[in-house]
Amino acid sequence: METFESVKAKHAEGDGHGFDKKAVMRTFWVLLIITVLELVVGMFIAPHFHSLKLWFNVLYIIFTLAKAFYIVAEFMHLGHEIKNMVMTIAVPCLLFIWFITAFLWDGNSYKNLKNTYDPFYKEQSMKQVTKPGEHLKPNHAPEAEKPGALH
Repeated sequence: METFESVKAKHAEGDGHGFDKKAVMRTFWVLLIITVLELVVGMFIAPHFHSLKLWFNVLYIIFTLAKAFYIVAEFMHLGHEIKNMVMTIAVPCLLFIWFITAFLWDGNSYKNLKNTYDPFYKEQSMKQVTKPGEHLKPNHAPEAEKPGALH
């Protein structure tokens, strides 16, 4: 059994598991640059080009995915793993993203098409709208021709 002093001595000698200040600073700067780019595009450039809003959204998503990839690669240590381990984690994540996208697409399609499938939609849309307190008057008997109407 190792004592505390022997473990402390091993770490002091440096057995390859030490603190890597260079890697931490590189991670800091990469994440800071991507975040600043996201903020500059989202707050200062995109508001001036309303016609290109879709493309700026795509660019913003690309920046966000790049940052997410870098975070997963560095903090979850997947950047240093073997390919099969990375695929074991990445493929289900991509399938999950596809799953969410497919359900959102299908839900939007249902929302847009439900009025054409509803058998009562046309019937409801053909009703005449009246103002509050106003009643529909029959078309066959105008008010002036009604017997006993006050003039």
